[in-house]
Amino acid sequence: MSATAVEVRRVTKIFRLYQEKFSSLKERVIHLGHTPYETFAALDDISFEVEQGHTLGLLGHNGSGKSTLLKCIAGILTPTRGEIAVRGRVSAMLEVGAGFHPDLSGRDNIYLNATLFGLSRREVDARLDDIIEFAELGPFIENQVKFYSTGMYARLGFAVAVNMDPDVLLVDEVLAVGDARFQAKCLAKIREFQQEGRTIIFVSHSPDLVRSVCDSAFVLDHGRLVGGGPVRDAGTLLTQLQLAGSGLVSSPITQRELASPGPRRVALGELRANGVAVEQPVVIESRSALELRIGVVNHEPRRALVHVEVALVNSQGSSVLAVRSVEMDLDPIIVHATTTILVQFADVPLAAGIYQIQVALSDAADGELLDRRQWDTALKITDHHSGVDGVVTTDVNLFVE
Repeated sequence: MSATAVEVRRVTKIFRLYQEKFSSLKERVIHLGHTPYETFAALDDISFEVEQGHTLGLLGHNGSGKSTLLKCIAGILTPTRGEIAVRGRVSAMLEVGAGFHPDLSGRDNIYLNATLFGLSRREVDARLDDIIEFAELGPFIENQVKFYSTGMYARLGFAVAVNMDPDVLLVDEVLAVGDARFQAKCLAKIREFQQEGRTIIFVSHSPDLVRSVCDSAFVLDHGRLVGGGPVRDAGTLLTQLQLAGSGLVSSPITQRELASPGPRRVALGELRANGVAVEQPVVIESRSALELRIGVVNHEPRRALVHVEVALVNSQGSSVLAVRSVEMDLDPIIVHATTTILVQFADVPLAAGIYQIQVALSDAADGELLDRRQWDTALKITDHHSGVDGVVTTDVNLFVE
C-alpha cells in the first residue's frame, strides 16, 4: 500500500479585506482595532490526500484558491482552520519571482532561495553547477534579477526547485511563461520525477496539459473542492463550470445549478465522421480525407451567429490538429432552428493512434462560449505503410548512395 505524502484535512483560509487604509501613524492609533473589514474565504473546508508517487492536478478559474492552497501546503501561509501534513522535503515553484531579492544577482538568489528550502550552503555548493546549467541563463546569472524577464525568472526558479532533491514538488503555472524549449525541458524533468516516484501537485489553467502530466485532478470553485478524480472527469467538470458562468466575480455555482443549468440557447447535437455517428471509433487510414458533420440546435426564435472550433486530441491530451473558423477570415455561421456545419479535411496527416474530437461553439459577437463537447476515442487512425513514427506521418524515401 502506498504511503500518504500530502494530507489536507478540512482546511479553511480566511483573509481580511479592508475597505479603508490608513497611512499615517495618527490615523492608525485613532482607529486601532476599529478598522472596518470584510472576510473572504479563499479556501473553504478543503480535504484530500495525495499518495506518494502520485501526480495531482488542480484546475479552476482565476481566484478559485489554487495558489492559496499550494502556499498552505508549502508552509508559506498558515490555514485559519484545519491541518496539513506533508511527509518529506517540499520544493515549490509558485508565482514568478517568489523568494528572489531583486537587488541580488541570479547566483546570490540561488543561495537565498535554497536557504528558504532548508538547504545548507555546503548542500547548495554541491548543486550550484546543476542549477546554473538547468537555468541556461549564461552570463546573466551574474546580473541583478530585477533586470530579468518573466521567462528568465521562471527558468531560475524552476531550476532551483527541481534541484533541491524534493520528495514533494509544487508547481504553479510555471510552464505558462517559459518558451517552448524550456517548457519541454520542464516537462521532461517532471516526468523524470514521476519515474523516480516523487509526489507532484501541479496547477494549470490548461486541461490538456493536466491530462498529459497528471494521474488525477481536482477542481476548485470559489475556494471549494467541487469534484475531481480521473483527469478526464475533472476537465469535463471544469468545462461545465465555465459554461455555467463560474468565475472570479460570479457567485458560487451550486451542484443543483451545475446539474440543471437550463437549456443553452445554442447547443451542439450529433457528430458524424465520414457519414458515421461517432458512438464507436471511426476508423480511417492516415493521409486520407475526413468529413465531420456537426449538428447545431438554436433554441431561440431569432437566428444566431456563431464560430466553431474543431480539434483532434491525442492520447496525451495535446491538441494535434485544430481548425477555428474565426481565424479563417470566414463570415460567422448562421444558425436557425437546426443547422449542420460541415468540416472537410482533405487529408489527415496524423500518426496511427486513437484521437478525441473536441468541438466548441462561441458567439460571433462577443466570443462567449456557447457549448463545448468532447467525443472520447472517436477517431482511430491506422497507418500500414509509412514506417514513420511521431505525431504526424508523411511519405519518406530512403536510399543508399
